[in-house]
Amino acid sequence: MQKTSDINVVETRALPTPAELIREHPKSDQQAEFVTKTRHDIHRIIFTDDKRLLLVVGPCSIHDLKAGREYAQRLAALAEEVSDRIMIVMRVYFEKPRTTVGWKGLIMDPHLDGSHDIANGLRTARTFLGEVLDLGLPTATELLDPITPQYIADLICWSAVGARTTESQTHRQMASGLSMPLGFKNGTDGTLKSAMNAIQAAAQPQTFLGINLDGSASAVVTRGNPACHVVLRGGSNGTNYSPEHIAETEAQLEKSGLNKSILVDCSHDNSAKKPELQPDVMRELLKQIFAGNRSIIGAMIESNLEAGNQSFPQPKEDLKYGVSITDGCMDWATTESLIREIHTALAPRFA
Repeated sequence: MQKTSDINVVETRALPTPAELIREHPKSDQQAEFVTKTRHDIHRIIFTDDKRLLLVVGPCSIHDLKAGREYAQRLAALAEEVSDRIMIVMRVYFEKPRTTVGWKGLIMDPHLDGSHDIANGLRTARTFLGEVLDLGLPTATELLDPITPQYIADLICWSAVGARTTESQTHRQMASGLSMPLGFKNGTDGTLKSAMNAIQAAAQPQTFLGINLDGSASAVVTRGNPACHVVLRGGSNGTNYSPEHIAETEAQLEKSGLNKSILVDCSHDNSAKKPELQPDVMRELLKQIFAGNRSIIGAMIESNLEAGNQSFPQPKEDLKYGVSITDGCMDWATTESLIREIHTALAPRFA
């Protein structure tokens, strides 16, 4: 009989089920309590009059566990110092969307050698998330593959759906079943409609194809996730964080019956993909907050131990320690200085 399926499939590799991986790397009672508390705190910042600023900060992606741990340790200490005015959540990004091809993140290729040892990548991601939580540092990630949450979502405090996938029905359905607050980024063209549609769709009950914890194909039925908000990241037409852009976003959210809660991504097109410009974006947001704006609930900053980025692929032994292999980042010294500046600048808000 003529073969009509799997013509272009070379191999299929069995993975551990989510239940097996969770049993292998269980969360502790302390981690579960911390994740629950942190999600509640983030929800308060987004939807109530909590005056703290939500700051999602960290590497564009995690590729070196040693460097990631060092960064997390530094950030945890700083987060404790500024916790009265800023809630810091660490970017722990394991999946990277690619415009064409390229390294797709630690889950998909944990050895950085094209072997695509996904089973090990999932174990590594789950272990690293636990390490960050044990430091008392909340976790944030972008969920790209709709199966991934079954393996790691119980260890995530805030998540994002990126500009490329905000329009995706699959990701809106996935978001409707997630248990943490979630930000939908505006489209790559900079327009808001797709993000607002996504927030509305994710808030509704959905039924879709997925897997359960035992790895069986399932019809997943959700109640909807009411804790979603918009993330402004600029677009092909330029930035979208000015007072005029923020006011227009507020108006569109209100017209759609959505909460006027806006998180601004200081990276990507809002800084023309120049990481050194992120502090300028942040300072503009602070000016708007000083002027009385209450819809800006937070910001996202891409930061690493060292500045910039480096090309990849290249031999792993040649990689520079603490330097991103995806988007460029600010270095730690600039990050620490900026966060302290933000903390000082927010003082009048708490007087």
